[in-house]
This record gives sequence, C-alpha cells and structure tokens, in this order.
Amino acid sequence: MTKFIFNDENIDWKRLEGIDHLWLSVLNIDDEAGIVHVLYKFAANEKILLHRHKTLNKTFVIQGEHRLYHANDELKEARPVGSYKVSPPTEDPHREGGGDQDVIVFFTIYGKGLLYEILDDAQNLVAPITVEDFRALM
Repeated sequence: MTKFIFNDENIDWKRLEGIDHLWLSVLNIDDEAGIVHVLYKFAANEKILLHRHKTLNKTFVIQGEHRLYHANDELKEARPVGSYKVSPPTEDPHREGGGDQDVIVFFTIYGKGLLYEILDDAQNLVAPITVEDFRALM
C-alpha cells in the first residue's frame, strides 16, 4: 500500500500564548451544536503543559504518533497514525506531545463553554480554555 505524507504548509497555524511545543488551527466552531473542530500540531519528542479535558474529545491522528503522559511524565499511551479515540471529560490531568516527528491530530471538541483547564506542576488551576479562546484564533 502506498504511504502518504500529510502536507501542512497551507494550514494557518496559530499559537496559544504561554504554551510551548503546540500549534493549532481552528477549522470551525458550531455554536448551536456546541462543537469545535481543531487541528493540533505537537512538536516531536516534546510535551505540552499539564491540562485536563473538561468535555468530550474525539481525535484522529493524521501524521506521526500522538503521545499522552500522566501528570508524573510517565508515558500513558502512544497513538499511531490513523488512530481514532473517543475521550470523555476527566479530572485526571495529562500532557500530550509528538513521537519522533511532529504529530498532527484532528480534534472534535464538544462543549459550549469551558473546554480545558491548564494546570501547573502542582495541579493548581492556571487558566481555563473556553470556546471564546478558540474563536479568538479563527
């Protein structure tokens, strides 16, 4: 079977202030349905800051390997290209990052208000991420 390489050069990548190793492109916000579609790019062999998902997230790995880490930085899961996952909201914080190459993941995020909580290393709330934060990046 032919292997394909995803070309992201025409994607308008943005940054969330204060979050290293992460780029994103907000594709659509459906306010009525409460759905946000976002492409995330996580840097290879890096981890983003600690956070937790406050709403249902569905993900599809387009390129690379999507790695998830427990709060103590221990590898929790490695999702290869082509992986589709449904992740309910959770109070368990984690970090995410790329494998040996930058990983690109398509997220469908369900919610109309608070979507994520950014935490410090002691798991104290640093900042909420809401639908409005994503709207500002469109």
